[in-house]
Amino acid sequence: MSLSNIPIGAKAPESVNVIIEIPKGSHNKYEYDEKLDIIKLDRILHSPVYYPTDYGFIPQTRSEDGDHLDALVILSEPTFPGCLVVVRPIGVLYMEDQKEKDEKIIAVAYDDPLLTHLKDIDDADNFFKKEIHHFFEVYKELEDKKVEVHHWHNRETALSIIRQSMARFDKESNLG
Repeated sequence: MSLSNIPIGAKAPESVNVIIEIPKGSHNKYEYDEKLDIIKLDRILHSPVYYPTDYGFIPQTRSEDGDHLDALVILSEPTFPGCLVVVRPIGVLYMEDQKEKDEKIIAVAYDDPLLTHLKDIDDADNFFKKEIHHFFEVYKELEDKKVEVHHWHNRETALSIIRQSMARFDKESNLG
């Protein structure tokens, strides 16, 4: 099956599918190429940092920048590029990347027994949030690219953003 045909999930937005592009601990930036329908190496991070969680996208969504909606996935063990993970959104991190609005959905692997206590971003450890914030502040610094990390919002805001991105995707699909 083509990655472009993966559904968002029957219980969206409360539970959604995420296609992992980058596993936790990676120094490589992988990215889904819609035209080739493949996950490819986009670049190797210039800064000596690594991805603090698995990172991917929510299929059948469209963020304001025209890409799929990004998601950071919290789970006990890293996965691999192309892995489908069913998640529960718990919050969102607002950022600007090169002066463009960039929202990162924070989600938890749906069936991870070690993470059932995480219902909202406020349930996450403060250090975890600092680690994510720091990563996005510095990961493009040596590329002379500006990223501004703003603030966290709760689960309800994340669900609203997912709904909006689903509507944008549906509108785009109906026009095509």
